[in-house]
Amino acid sequence: MLTPLAPDLWELDAPLTVLGMALGHRMTVARLSDHSLWIHSPVAYTPELGAKLAALGPVAHVLAPNCVHDTFLEGWFAAYPTARFHGAKGFSRYRPDLKFTDPLGDTPPPAWASVFHQHLMRGAPRLNEVVFLHRASRTLILTDLAFNLGPDLPFLSRVLLRINGCYDRFACSRLLRSTIKDRAAFRASLDHVLAWDFDRIVLSHGRNLDSAAKDTLRLAFAFL
Repeated sequence: MLTPLAPDLWELDAPLTVLGMALGHRMTVARLSDHSLWIHSPVAYTPELGAKLAALGPVAHVLAPNCVHDTFLEGWFAAYPTARFHGAKGFSRYRPDLKFTDPLGDTPPPAWASVFHQHLMRGAPRLNEVVFLHRASRTLILTDLAFNLGPDLPFLSRVLLRINGCYDRFACSRLLRSTIKDRAAFRASLDHVLAWDFDRIVLSHGRNLDSAAKDTLRLAFAFL
């Protein structure tokens, strides 16, 4: 079900297991100034989901916000052949079969420049995650930079998340840390994001943060 987060901003949670971990998968949907829809990190497409989205507006932009969030994209390409598909820098090297129309970088395209700030996180080229700030709601949208998963998970998932250093807390996983090749560049990107005005974080995997989000994000990356 699409759940409102703020005016013109929704989330949808779906199951997802990766490397034995039940991570879940959150899709974020924003309605832009022209009343079209912006889809961040889509879950599996179904006609039922398509009908729910159509009630909010036409799907115009679908985003793969880093180079590893590719699980469900094929269905969206098929369902929305006239939409713009925006991929993280370097995504096509890993999935040349997916024909993106636009690269994602630091500059928001005109279609959503009045709604979002965005920034490409430097220093982690395997990921090249682009983060977004929904300015009206002061909501930062992350993909894999942090997890926040807890004790409601199956036993094996809890064990694997403990090993990965991100069980039952908002944290950067050991797997994510391994992708950071230039800590100074990544730290500079993080400082850029921390300068934005936000108090909520929406995650692709785990519980969102509804308050004090900036301090929590700063603490999660204190190792840099």
